[in-house]
Amino acid sequence: MKSILLIEDDPFLIDIYSQKFKKSGFDVRVAENASKAFQFLEEKIPDLILLDVVLPQMDGWSILKKIRANEAWKACQIIIFSNLGQKEEVEKGLELGANKYLIKSQYTPLEVVKEIEKLLKN
Repeated sequence: MKSILLIEDDPFLIDIYSQKFKKSGFDVRVAENASKAFQFLEEKIPDLILLDVVLPQMDGWSILKKIRANEAWKACQIIIFSNLGQKEEVEKGLELGANKYLIKSQYTPLEVVKEIEKLLKN
């Protein structure tokens, strides 16, 4: 079973996406902030991280940089999943090492699952 770490602080989105991922056969862990995310990464490296940018404690850009700088974590697939959709943000996410950048308003939960499945097949 493939595992996903969802780093998101919106309770509504956490509920929708964690249910959708579980129904699609993924093992899901949810971190609402950076400290919880890093704690989970120390315990088990997921197959994929779905990372929001606007978060409490530390923003998604900083989390992404820290993950990519860590030898044990850097091979993990990361999708930035944000409402920040300007070209500069998308480019920044990819330059910092995200494998993909999805703008929340442009994808249904089912489409997000399909994008994750595509990325994990490669």
